[in-house]
This record gives sequence, structure tokens and C-alpha cells, in this order.
Amino acid sequence: MTAPAELIMINLDSPDPAGHAAFYRHVLGGDIIHSEPGYAMLRVAGTTIGFGLVDHHQPPAWPDTTSGKRYHLDLYVDDLADAEKRFLAAGASRPDFQPGDGRWVVLT
Repeated sequence: MTAPAELIMINLDSPDPAGHAAFYRHVLGGDIIHSEPGYAMLRVAGTTIGFGLVDHHQPPAWPDTTSGKRYHLDLYVDDLADAEKRFLAAGASRPDFQPGDGRWVVLT
């Protein structure tokens, strides 16, 4: 069966598009293919992620039981402790609530 649509890009709201693109480039690799104050794009592994400026953007809290999630990315890494250290150094935050019994880590 042929699908009626093809996913060509994912766009995420951001208070800092260039900063978000740089962070995810550090985490995922790839190339920043566009960057200006209001919008940035990262191409990685055949997928493009866009980051669009939203004034007064407020990220969801973790865990937030009063509203739905906006999105999250599940990433595979070979060494969880090393990846966590590197991602925190690149600007991620580690909330206190951590489900999964050490099998994964939640970063915001």
C-alpha cells in the first residue's frame, strides 16, 4: 500500500532555534543547513529537524501530570553514563524524577 504522504521534516517550537540546532548537532551529529534568529534546520541521518522561534516559549515540566507532553526523542547510545555526561555538558538538564530503574535517563 502506498501512503498518501511522506514525512520530510520534523519541526519543533523553540525559544532559541540556533542554540537548539547546535545542541542536537552535538548530540546527533549531522549538519546545520540553515540558521537565522527565527529558524534553524539540522539534517541528520536523512531526516531534517527544524527549530522555529516561539516567543515566550515555556518547555513542559518533567514529570508534568497536568498537561500532555509536547514531544520527546528516544535516543540509543552505547554508553549511557558517558552520553549523559556529554549531553549535560552541552546544555541538557537532568530532572530529579527518573523512571526506568537505570535502564535509561531522562534529560530535558
